[in-house]
Amino acid sequence: MEIIQVIGILLAIAVIIFTAMKGFNILIVAPIASIIVILTNQMDFFSSLIGTENSYMTGLAGFIINFFAVFMLGAILAKYIDVSGAAQSIAQKILEKTGTNKPFPVLLALFIITAVLTYGGLSLFVVVFVLVPLAKPLFKQLNIAWNLIAIPIMLGLGTFTMTMLPAAPSIQNVVPTAYLGTTLTAAPLLGIIGTAVSIAFGLWYMKLMLNKSIANGETFADYDISDTSAEVKKEIPSFFISILPIVLLIIIILIGSSLEIPNIILIALTVSVIVSAIFFNKYIPSQKKVINEGASSSIMPVFLTSSTVAFGVVITLAPGFKYISDFILGIPGDPLISLSIASAAFGAITGSASGSLGIVMEAFAENYLAMGINPEVIHRVATVSSAVFTVMPHTGVVLTFFALTGLNHKNGFKYQFIAMTGANLLALIAVLIAAIILY
Repeated sequence: MEIIQVIGILLAIAVIIFTAMKGFNILIVAPIASIIVILTNQMDFFSSLIGTENSYMTGLAGFIINFFAVFMLGAILAKYIDVSGAAQSIAQKILEKTGTNKPFPVLLALFIITAVLTYGGLSLFVVVFVLVPLAKPLFKQLNIAWNLIAIPIMLGLGTFTMTMLPAAPSIQNVVPTAYLGTTLTAAPLLGIIGTAVSIAFGLWYMKLMLNKSIANGETFADYDISDTSAEVKKEIPSFFISILPIVLLIIIILIGSSLEIPNIILIALTVSVIVSAIFFNKYIPSQKKVINEGASSSIMPVFLTSSTVAFGVVITLAPGFKYISDFILGIPGDPLISLSIASAAFGAITGSASGSLGIVMEAFAENYLAMGINPEVIHRVATVSSAVFTVMPHTGVVLTFFALTGLNHKNGFKYQFIAMTGANLLALIAVLIAAIILY
């Protein structure tokens, strides 16, 4: 019976991965996979699925209750920065400083722009929407192979600004705080070490692939791309005004976290939204439209992530999960290694770093706290490792990136995978070594 229970969980995980690769929505797939776990583990069907205590629905609702405000405020802020042209202004200023006459400075500028915007709380969708129309004519002008755009963008949005830098407002950095009582600046030294390693790898890999592409004679025209043209606004705010909400967001988080002010992320996001509404007013046709569209755009992301977490809740309730849990917790060596493996594995399974953290924190946080491990270290290690293998063929960020750039798995996935996975894996190794030595 125990074997059937474990097989049921593994089968459900396989269903999640397979159906996601086929393009099925996780909102549909997660409940189906949960039902497989419930049936094979002989759990009470309705109480496990829609019960008011410890069920799929309570897992989904619990995540939404804890994090919906973060998703909504973040989406509204992103909408303000996008619609006003602030993101375009920031991008143009950085391109102006790095120059646009040589290939590598252009790639470097795209990397910096992506990092600045994502550290400022913008979603990957907004960042890619802004950068693609700006980058396309530069790549064409300099005759750079278009698929190389995957490297700077993935490095900027999926590595240190998402999981490592202290005060990052990303949902990945927020989730552990609800389970561990930590702040967004948890284990700052570990985060800085990881950041340095990921940037060093990223710059090396970007330069290496650019040189290799040029040596192979690859050009812009070698890749068929869809029409990625988009309107470039003519009247945009100055760089100072554009960057102001982002700077305020980070400063408030840093100060608030040092003072241990509860829900500082919500305070910081609210202030940034208000400042954006005031300073971007003349550049926005309709404040009401921006707020409405921003709020609406937060619905799908929060439900997608909460559905993944809800599936994880069902798994953790299943009798068969005890064997999986014992296996993970029994991995030889420092407990932080098993924590990293668990977080990275669920990240690959769900295709979501935030979804992985919701599952891992729910299932294992208490175990690692009971071992006497510093909660800040648990926070940072779990967060960094959750992103290591999230660039999979079925991952939403991969599919979205291809849709917006006109690239595909054949000509673009390799660069996405190596850039983000390599940077995150090397950063994780450095963070683990530093954590074991320092803590």
